[in-house]
Formats: sequence, C-alpha cells, structure tokens
Amino acid sequence: MKLKQIMLVQSTWELVHPNAETAAQIFYNKLFELDPSLRGLFRNDIAEQGKLLLQMMGIAVRGLDQASVLLPIVRTLGRRHAVYGVQSRHYDLFGEAFMWMLKSGLAERFTTEVEAAWAAAYQLISRTMQSASDEVKTGAVSEQATA
Repeated sequence: MKLKQIMLVQSTWELVHPNAETAAQIFYNKLFELDPSLRGLFRNDIAEQGKLLLQMMGIAVRGLDQASVLLPIVRTLGRRHAVYGVQSRHYDLFGEAFMWMLKSGLAERFTTEVEAAWAAAYQLISRTMQSASDEVKTGAVSEQATA
C-alpha cells in the first residue's frame, strides 16, 4: 500500500470508530443479507462479535504502516478462521459487507480515493488471512500454530 492510502484508511477509520456499535450492526446485517448461512459461523452474541471485529480492524488499521508487525498477527487470525470454518468465498462477502458499512458510515466522505485505499487495505489483509488459512487446510502448518 502507498503511504497516502494508509493515511486515508487511518483517518477515515477514526470517523467510523466512534460509532462502532452501529457500524458493526450495519456490517452484520449486510453480511447476513448477502448470505444468511453465514449466521451459523457466529456462535457468540453478535453484538459482542461486532466489538471484537472492530477492535481487530482497529489494530489492523493502526498497523498498516508497520507491515512486519501486522502481517504475522493477520496470518495467525487467518489460521484461526480456518479452524472456525471460514471458506475462501467468505472473504469476498466479508469485504463487500465491510465496504458497505464504510460507505454507510462515511457517506459523502467515502470518495473514490477513499474506497480505493480501503480496497487495497482489505486486499492485503484478506489475502494474507486466506494464505494462512490455506496452509491450515492443506496441513502445511501444525495445529499448534493455529492456537
């Protein structure tokens, strides 16, 4: 990612984060609208899950300018999601719902440039997670590494 994109993602995240509860609700409503079967992947209270989602996204957003620190964390998260049953196609649905949430929350501030920056950030995070998830599914990583 380019530095300007990182700065756009970080600055717009600061606008979304104060409305975290609403943002999470918008995200999950859209995700389950896109694929109602995904509801079964979430065994915990969805409001609590929303808090965890936004906390993790906050960590990722703040770490975008420190890829050497961020990407190992994201890989661990990807391995964990493989164990939860997340499939490759789910990442596209998640991305679509997440972008919808950003567009809803940022309104006119969700410019083409902001959208492209977030798309680049999501692509980096999701590809890293999927790669780690694939390692688990193919047995290329030990079970201990998923904990």
